[in-house]
Amino acid sequence: MSSDIKKIVLAYSGGLDTSIIIPWLRENYNDAEVIGVCTNVGQEEDWDQLEDKAKASGASKLHIIDVRDEFVEDFIYPMLRAGAVYEGKYLLGTSVARPLQAKHQVQVAIEEGADAVAHGCTGKGNDQVRFELTYKALGPHLQVIAPWRMWDITSREQAIDYAKQRGIPLGDISKKNIYSRDWNLWHMSHEGGELENTWNRPNDEMFLLTKSPKEAPDEETELTIDFEKGLPVGIDGKKLKPRELVEKLNDIGRENAIGRTDLVETRIVGMKSRGVYETPAGTILYRALRELEMVTLDFDTLGMKNQLALKYADVIYAGKWFTHFRESMDAYMRQAAEYVTGSVRLALYKGNVIITGRTSPYSLYLEDLASFGESSYDHKDATGFIKLYGLATGVASIVHRHDDSADGPAREMRAMAGFHEK
Repeated sequence: MSSDIKKIVLAYSGGLDTSIIIPWLRENYNDAEVIGVCTNVGQEEDWDQLEDKAKASGASKLHIIDVRDEFVEDFIYPMLRAGAVYEGKYLLGTSVARPLQAKHQVQVAIEEGADAVAHGCTGKGNDQVRFELTYKALGPHLQVIAPWRMWDITSREQAIDYAKQRGIPLGDISKKNIYSRDWNLWHMSHEGGELENTWNRPNDEMFLLTKSPKEAPDEETELTIDFEKGLPVGIDGKKLKPRELVEKLNDIGRENAIGRTDLVETRIVGMKSRGVYETPAGTILYRALRELEMVTLDFDTLGMKNQLALKYADVIYAGKWFTHFRESMDAYMRQAAEYVTGSVRLALYKGNVIITGRTSPYSLYLEDLASFGESSYDHKDATGFIKLYGLATGVASIVHRHDDSADGPAREMRAMAGFHEK
């Protein structure tokens, strides 16, 4: 290993992988100083004990940084406004958090004068790409150490044995508690264990963030979500700060079994992977915003937004948050949402999000025009519209039905266009 590396800043979570990385780095980099960085993105941790745990593993210090407000306001909300959903199901809870976490890791590395940054992502996963693309964007001078791509440890079981041999505290980590989880304000993910067989149904005991539909209330929970320019600003008429709003919807969604998704996704490295996600607030907000867009966005703006939303999701999933391309797409999303203001009423019931109403001062829905009853719309106007709108279709049909250049096609086209021979 390089002898030039004297100080390493590690993205530290307190979990199994990052706990064993600390002694491994010191053993393989000439007893280099290891500094941990842990970002609070909404996961539940014993924060008072986390620093002691890091130091017990061999770190010289641990930076604990509360980024919850930044996470919601600068990452989750733009992603929500864009309508980004990966492969039609995944609401990108882990994907959108990694660039933020790596950003603060790089900032600490620069402040500490470190030579390198390290992470605990495996060589199979997506997170290695997300962390390292952020390193390249914000700290390209830093060397990158990825132990899972270097050491001889090949499984969680071996990692547990490695930790025990070195007296590293593991907490509730065991060979039986084998799920790999990621938790933040937006979601909780579950991988590993019986989920690695795509035929297996997830165990009820695995879910930690949402109730089962069987345990949810037998009556609907009604609420109204208020939006301004494509961003949620309140619930039931009460203004809330972004983090407060997400936390409240998480509580409401949890009780009503909202937000469970079982997904086999395509990882960046190419392989398929199964994950089970719990995203209560996100599921509610995506459904509500979509309904508001349907009454406030014109055909072309909505169509382009839907196309860009797919690309926006791919970019987030691939860890390309800090790129000009993502920022350029966000500029469109911001402008497209200029009139996405209003309220959406919902009913939550045993895992279902039911839309019951929507209203906006910028609604493009005019009841008088859309009504099947008496209205100001003149049905006769449709005749000329359809004649012109269908002109190309009619011409193609007439031409393709004739194999020669006789006068027949010409006469038919003139008649179709409304010209009559005398």
